[in-house]
Amino acid sequence: MAQNREHHHHDRPDIDPYKGPAGGWGSLRGVAEVWADDAPIPARVISELARQNKVDGFMCVSCAWAKPAHPHPAEFCEEGAKATIWELTKRRCTPDFFAHHTVSELLDWNDHDLESAGRLTDPLRYDRAADRYVPCGWDEALGAIAAELKAIDPRQAVFYTSGRASLEASYMYALMARMYGSQNLPDSSNMCHESTSVGLKQSLGVGVGTVTLEDFEETDCILFFGQNVGVNSPRMLHDLEACSKRGVPIVTFNPLRERGLERFKNPQSPVEMLGPHETRISSQYLPVKAGGDIAAITGLCKWLIENDGPFNPTLDRPFIADHTQGFEPFEAFCRSISWEDIERESGLAREQLEAAGRTYAGARACIAVYGMGLTQHRLGVQNVRILCNLLLLRGNIGKPGAGACPVRGHSNVQGQRTVGITEKPELAPLNKLRALYGFEPPRQKGLNTVEACEGLLKGEVKAFFGLGGNFVRAIPDTERMEAAWRRQRLTVQVATKLNRSHLICGEIAYLLPCNGRTERDQQASGPQIVSTEDSTGCIHASYGRVDPASDNLRSEAAIIAGVARRLLPPNPKVPWEAWTADYAKVRDAIAATYAKDFHDFNDRFHTPGGFRRHNPAAERDFSAVPGGKAAFMVPPALSATGFKDEDGVLRLVTVRSNDQFNTTIYGYDDRFRGIKGTREVLMMCAADMRRHGLADGDEVGLECAQDDGVRREKHGLRVVAYDIPEGCVAGYYPELNRLIPLGHHAEESKVPAGKAVPVRILAKARAQREERSFAPSPPA
Repeated sequence: MAQNREHHHHDRPDIDPYKGPAGGWGSLRGVAEVWADDAPIPARVISELARQNKVDGFMCVSCAWAKPAHPHPAEFCEEGAKATIWELTKRRCTPDFFAHHTVSELLDWNDHDLESAGRLTDPLRYDRAADRYVPCGWDEALGAIAAELKAIDPRQAVFYTSGRASLEASYMYALMARMYGSQNLPDSSNMCHESTSVGLKQSLGVGVGTVTLEDFEETDCILFFGQNVGVNSPRMLHDLEACSKRGVPIVTFNPLRERGLERFKNPQSPVEMLGPHETRISSQYLPVKAGGDIAAITGLCKWLIENDGPFNPTLDRPFIADHTQGFEPFEAFCRSISWEDIERESGLAREQLEAAGRTYAGARACIAVYGMGLTQHRLGVQNVRILCNLLLLRGNIGKPGAGACPVRGHSNVQGQRTVGITEKPELAPLNKLRALYGFEPPRQKGLNTVEACEGLLKGEVKAFFGLGGNFVRAIPDTERMEAAWRRQRLTVQVATKLNRSHLICGEIAYLLPCNGRTERDQQASGPQIVSTEDSTGCIHASYGRVDPASDNLRSEAAIIAGVARRLLPPNPKVPWEAWTADYAKVRDAIAATYAKDFHDFNDRFHTPGGFRRHNPAAERDFSAVPGGKAAFMVPPALSATGFKDEDGVLRLVTVRSNDQFNTTIYGYDDRFRGIKGTREVLMMCAADMRRHGLADGDEVGLECAQDDGVRREKHGLRVVAYDIPEGCVAGYYPELNRLIPLGHHAEESKVPAGKAVPVRILAKARAQREERSFAPSPPA
């Protein structure tokens, strides 16, 4: 491992603008590099990639984009292939590995090298005296975990879920937590699309998007907001490519110029791969200022309202009259707001917005696609709601080819909320659970991600149970949270690979290895099938068939049931052992609990393309909205940042590279941005570089400009000239999470606001570097 670690610490990073399209040979090389670095068995990789996202295959553990009924020959993208190769690695992280490395030593390793250690093979217990993880038996681990949980108030325990957990495991996990007495069920949605769940619910009465893959075949306009498709959901490029080729305009609002939103070369097209052909994605690209989406969308709405007339209608007034409420105040707001204010806050010219408005007005049906560029702001919920306003103005909800399309980041992150992973009691069928299982569920609101972190800082959270994920690395305020984390009595992590969260240990800590999604899950009744929900609300079966990485792995469902049997009093209505033996019985329980969405679950989840959950808004049923109609909103401000612009304060946008998924770092190259060998960069526009007296390649630091009594800094960032709006800078997540205050979150959803963080440049590093360059060399 020492050589591998050294390989990924580059002293001379290479920064050279990338001129190619998304996809193409670059994508194939990216996969090949990860494959060569990890060296899994070739035949196994090829066989499994052929099954990825197929009807009789497994759901990718990367993004949550929909699995089509009629898949492409290779229904995976660069990121999905890397995730599968990463899971199929031949490397093993055995007890012997931990015998040679203390936890303190491993804390100095980077994210890539920790996961490169390979698949976890055995349950482990942290030995504080030796500062090492040591092997322990499953009975010992599960019994000790249950005993520790019994010893504390259930309200002091947090049960976190990452997006990779199946519907079956998620249902069992939520039930176990509630029967124990805890409503603290945060998940990775709290860090990304909770603003969607809140905003869409307030506007449309549903917490999920309203479109399916079929709508992309019927749309004649796509508006794209704050979602980097080339990195975060590349399989979606096939749908965008098809739309572009039939002349559908795609109008993109995004602060950074992202290659996947500009041009695409389809790796599955011999004509494109062997020639100069590529597909234009965005027909109009509007580099909106970070946090300026409310202003930009208000500009579109203003143009539509002011240009509506009897001979050239730009509004769907019958739809507005029959299906909406609150239009008049919103109309008055749009008429009163000035174009000067819109231009200032959006960073876009009136002419640009008017052109986009004309495109939208000329479309029969429009899909609005968006990602965390809208949700991760102080006014993230309002971002989502103003986008709903735009759709409602032209009746683009509940008709073919139209609707809201939030792109969820992690496979099944939406699904686990569907089956009970929620801290909000009003979103869980508590009365139904009481009737089915004969217990009284907790009724108080539980802790979401930010609230769980606040509880840790206060010393009120005593135990954390993580079903997957890399929670400590993903959350804001890194240094404060890592210090608080160690004060817990118990930390439990269920995982396939090692990550930094496993090394920030409570007083008692267990690391439990589980099956990956590609692996055969053999239980008493035979090989098991699991299910997941995609970003469009469709439910799919997922079949694992590869031999598990170790004979000592257990499935997530088996681990949950093992803890539950030891933690909870016997209850004949909850057959934990029978559920573990046959997941079909868990699906029957899900169907009994959520009959409207999951009736005939076991019969329907094999359906090609999945079966769709009930979605009233997609049928123009808005009865779940108070008032019974879809609701317009008057935005409280044109800027979603939640802070005032001041001299020297920049808006930091945290982003991923194309060599990562969430906190998993496959490598240290970001091909699309031309950055190789490093993640320690700060992307700035030329005007801001001149304003701060910086040159491309200078080394700087950043400090958070929010004054809350805590100093947050990040040093050693190399300035990279990049096409980004003035006043905005960008750098990589999770490295820059240390600059995000825990209190800097969306006002109603509490999603960390990582897409507009107030920062200042610390230029001392530049002067220090120049001073070093003139210093005499030390003697040999």
